[in-house]
Amino acid sequence: MKIGIVCYPTFGGSGVVATELGKALADNGHQVHFITYSQPARLDFFSENLYYHEVSVSQYPLFDYPPYELVLASKLVDVVRFEGLELLHVHYAIPHASAAFMAKQILATYGIHIPVVTTLHGTDITLVGKDVTFKPVVTFSINQSDGVTAVSEHLREATYSHFEIEKDIKVIPNFIDLERFSHKRKDHFKKAIAPMDERILVHTSNFRKVKRAADVMRIFKKVLEKIPSKLLMVGDGPDRVNCEQLCRELGICDSVRFLGKQDAVEEILSVADLFLMPSESESFGLAALEAMACKVPVISSNAGGLPELNVQGVTGFLSDIGDVEEMSKNAIYILEDNERLNAFKESALARAKEFDLSLILPQYESFYREILESNNSKHLAASY
Repeated sequence: MKIGIVCYPTFGGSGVVATELGKALADNGHQVHFITYSQPARLDFFSENLYYHEVSVSQYPLFDYPPYELVLASKLVDVVRFEGLELLHVHYAIPHASAAFMAKQILATYGIHIPVVTTLHGTDITLVGKDVTFKPVVTFSINQSDGVTAVSEHLREATYSHFEIEKDIKVIPNFIDLERFSHKRKDHFKKAIAPMDERILVHTSNFRKVKRAADVMRIFKKVLEKIPSKLLMVGDGPDRVNCEQLCRELGICDSVRFLGKQDAVEEILSVADLFLMPSESESFGLAALEAMACKVPVISSNAGGLPELNVQGVTGFLSDIGDVEEMSKNAIYILEDNERLNAFKESALARAKEFDLSLILPQYESFYREILESNNSKHLAASY
């Protein structure tokens, strides 16, 4: 198949999933074209089946804001026509699904009828999409898609709850590449971080309010009072400066390192003993899955799709949003006993294996074929 993938080229979950999916499809012999405004963060190797098309936005002075949606639609028309794409897969509803609909209508005037698959990832529905200024467009774009997927049952139900959706939404969960995300011996790195063999806790996020990174600092403070530990804060975003200030106020800065954005996050996870994710909202929890694949148990909130991933008392623990006290107690419970910690680590890896890329990729390929067959039948019937 010749597939066009539209995504945000960032470290966020939707961009990571879209990029990793495209790379896996290319490895499986499909021709994959990424169409976005800069090269995706994880599109980091050459393949004869991978192509990248940059969407360049004009800075014409008439516009206060660059009309990205229009330029993207035009670029989609261009790539589909001249690369012979068979299907468009857009990740994140805003503005990709609406741009794809516009492109589809334009392409129809050339006699090209290309199906569009939209994958919903989370905040495009639970946060941005609920904004009344976007809601009509999001609803229309989803309903006009030829196929719709969501990364968790929770997100599927939230979409039906918030919007008047007539399309069937298929759940295809996020996945993990177990060749990349696996526990690696990084003894030298671990010794540098924890020279006295302290426990190492990790949090990775975009440091937005919804991630509740300040709760991570408060949880760690309580853990540190009981168990010698270090905390690695990976990522960057608007809440980082507040966390740095809270770190000083709590008097724990000697045990905390802010590492910023990291490409090789799997190397950091390989030295970790516990992963903290106290988020206010998570459609799935991809960062938690990456941790589990590296044999790191998870302390998380019970928000969104996290209960579909993190198994209570087996791979970690779930608590109500903001319950720092319970999260701290659960963290201490896991960390205070070596045998118990190792059992949680093994269970985390076993659970992660259920989301192996090799199990999820065929679900996407099957869905693509189903959508292509339906699209071909519809337009064949219309031609008679």
